[in-house]
Amino acid sequence: MSDIFSFSRFIALLRKNLFERPVQLAGLMLLTLALVLISYSIVKAVSGYEDAQLISYMIGFLGGGCFLSSFLLGYFNSPALGSSFLTLPASTFEKWLSAVIICGFLFPAIFIGFFHLVDMIFVNAYHSSLNPKDPFFQNKYDSVRTFSFDSVIAEDSYRMYVIFVGSMLLGSLYFNRGAFIKVGLLVCGLYIGGVLLNEAIAHVYFDRVDRALPYLCVFIPVGTEMGKVMLPINASANVDISMRFVIPAILWITTFIRLREKEF
Repeated sequence: MSDIFSFSRFIALLRKNLFERPVQLAGLMLLTLALVLISYSIVKAVSGYEDAQLISYMIGFLGGGCFLSSFLLGYFNSPALGSSFLTLPASTFEKWLSAVIICGFLFPAIFIGFFHLVDMIFVNAYHSSLNPKDPFFQNKYDSVRTFSFDSVIAEDSYRMYVIFVGSMLLGSLYFNRGAFIKVGLLVCGLYIGGVLLNEAIAHVYFDRVDRALPYLCVFIPVGTEMGKVMLPINASANVDISMRFVIPAILWITTFIRLREKEF
């Protein structure tokens, strides 16, 4: 049997991680799904279907995924739990891969399936409530569609998910307590710092700056109009590659390295 990976040993570990803490996992999933239903209903009533879909999706997908990943490897809150986890008859790679499978595949699949079902129920209810004899029936019908999981917004959410979840997994190995809050504050601090730095750099090159979006563009007042300066194509491509692949790879691989350090 390989010291690095054994399929039967890995399946046993994955089953243990899923069913060892059923109350926490089931509770987290139910809480996430409840938040989706509540936020969808409230925002739909206040602001409409498009905002309801976006806000409830982001809350459930990013919020639920981050909270799950913050405690999935959080066995080091106490020496007993940490020692028990480290002495499991499984390799470091299998422990890391188990977290990757749960956070990177199982949770997204379950959540997206549930969200699509909820979304269809709300949208179909709206379509059924319309009067076919209304002269604006078709316009009203077409104005509300189910959330598209291959849209630009959805693709951006996948990119954010792998970065945020990777940060939470890594943070749970560095912060024994309160990893979710500490990593959240750290990520927010880095983002705000990036925005302020980006604004400062923009003011060096332009006399008047309305706002600067990090790694994307700078808005400049031109008379009564608003101009926009974009990154060069090559620079924009490099930023996109970094956000899609380089940063997530660094976070997830560093998580493996940190987990391995815990065993020595």
